[in-house]
Amino acid sequence: MSNELILLVDDEPSIIQLARMYFERDGFRVLDAGDGEAALEAAAKHRPALIVLDVMLPKMDGFEVCRKLRAAENQTPILMLTARDEDIDKILGLELGADDYLTKPFNPRELVARVRAILRRSDGKLPTGGKPIHLGDLTIDPARREVRIQNRTLDLRTQEFDLLLTLAEHRGLVLSREQLLQLAWGFDFYGQTRTVDVHIAHLRKKIEGSMVKIETVTGVGYKLVASPSPLAPLPSGDGERG
Repeated sequence: MSNELILLVDDEPSIIQLARMYFERDGFRVLDAGDGEAALEAAAKHRPALIVLDVMLPKMDGFEVCRKLRAAENQTPILMLTARDEDIDKILGLELGADDYLTKPFNPRELVARVRAILRRSDGKLPTGGKPIHLGDLTIDPARREVRIQNRTLDLRTQEFDLLLTLAEHRGLVLSREQLLQLAWGFDFYGQTRTVDVHIAHLRKKIEGSMVKIETVTGVGYKLVASPSPLAPLPSGDGERG
């Protein structure tokens, strides 16, 4: 993973300098941009492994940069930096296609850890079993990183696949948001679990109509369950249910 190119997009030189120092010390190459338009140009020209993208930028804000990249089918992983610890900023970034977020001020060691975790997922290097998982009408193939409902292949982003696979590997069991961050995101809990809720919402839309459902267990977390097949024979019995 060393020597991969990170694009840092921020208009504060002190943040660029601090992040650059930690990334380069960890073996990454770093390119920086100070506004949204420059970020789009750098992303297209240099094809970085990951973009660290501030929300508040001159010329074009980070949300618009993220939207334009995803609209152009550029799937470069994006970690957004938000200056305010408000759910609306985080949710909007995730809805637009960001992979993760971090609130300013941040610990630069945590920033590097988040980036490494995202890159491991993007490279498909998280440890997974090779055998397909069959659950109801859903099939998850870890080796091919494919998910099918009957004969239809789902279009899942990297993190959505890892989250669904984690739930399937623990099917029927309730996993807390903190556990899901550790298992599916690959980093320890840092107190920001809203990203789990947003990705769960995306997954629910994509598996809608399947026999498999993601249930919310209030105050605890989420679990994956499969309803019985409608074609399965009904249990025999002499009496009627009252």
